[in-house]
Amino acid sequence: MNFANHSCQSSEDLQLYQHRVYAVVYSVILAPGLLGNVLALWVFKVYIKETKKAVVFMMNLAVADLLQVLSLPLRIYYYLNNTWPFGHPLCMICFYLKYVNMYASIYFLVCVSVRRCELIMCPLRYNSSKRKGDLLICALGWLLVCLCCLPFPLLRNPSSGSDSHSSFPTSGGSATPTADDLVCFSELPMRTVSIPAAWALLALAELMGFIIPLILVLACTCLTAGSLQKPTAGAIPDRGEKRRALRMVLSCAVVFLVCFVPYHVTMPLDFLVKANAVSSCTFRDLILRCHPVTLCLASLNCSLDPLMYYFTTDEFRRRLSKPEIPQSMAFSRRLSCITGGEDTEED
Repeated sequence: MNFANHSCQSSEDLQLYQHRVYAVVYSVILAPGLLGNVLALWVFKVYIKETKKAVVFMMNLAVADLLQVLSLPLRIYYYLNNTWPFGHPLCMICFYLKYVNMYASIYFLVCVSVRRCELIMCPLRYNSSKRKGDLLICALGWLLVCLCCLPFPLLRNPSSGSDSHSSFPTSGGSATPTADDLVCFSELPMRTVSIPAAWALLALAELMGFIIPLILVLACTCLTAGSLQKPTAGAIPDRGEKRRALRMVLSCAVVFLVCFVPYHVTMPLDFLVKANAVSSCTFRDLILRCHPVTLCLASLNCSLDPLMYYFTTDEFRRRLSKPEIPQSMAFSRRLSCITGGEDTEED
């Protein structure tokens, strides 16, 4: 698949535009994403035994976001300098982590929404054995996401990368990369794949990675909102607790809609363009300029998720206060000594 149709304008302007968009957005989200997710992991690790409100899933979500953030400095270097001197294996790792983070984030956003909805609708079903089940769900989720994302790097062909990128200008516009320079990420050419196989992979990615999770998140939002209107057998009677749960589920839905819906709308269109199945040069140019923006929105979730934890989780916000953290830690140590190390839970 070629980056642009030869009957249309040169792709150099589009590539330069893409590099600028990626470099700016990734630079903006790097610091808050790194600080926010490191802080979230610290808080969740300290207090994971105190609450059953989907903390295990939020902790895994923070890990997924942190993995992507750690790869951003190399991406920024590439998009600023228009060359990849770090070798093909590291390029593939960074490229792979991008999609692992995206679909792991989608998976754990769904898990958070389902768990919070379940705790509101059927709180008595949750027990210590179910917490162990959550760990199994997380492990299976990571395995599933890692396996399903393997086609993204495996379908890239590094052998012709230098040739396809030899005419791309550097940031100063006065020199071109040599044949020894490597291209990386989406500019790596695709391996030859049959049209039926390509469409099957695309349909599977859209269905499993987007449509089904979207339905689940929206269904949990509707069920949680409905629990405020009428009592449900076995449901939590505290309307304040229900509102907090609704705030969390709504936040998951907003992050999902803002970050992942635009990307999965433009992904099949971008596929058609790169497969040279679109003849209109104007439409091709529009898609090639919109798709990088939607891909950046998908990366924005690593900065939005820590904000979601802070504004929707009372425990998270309370325990970030300096007086509360030492007191809570001291209380936990005293309680552990009294009870002989037994776990305590909040409702």
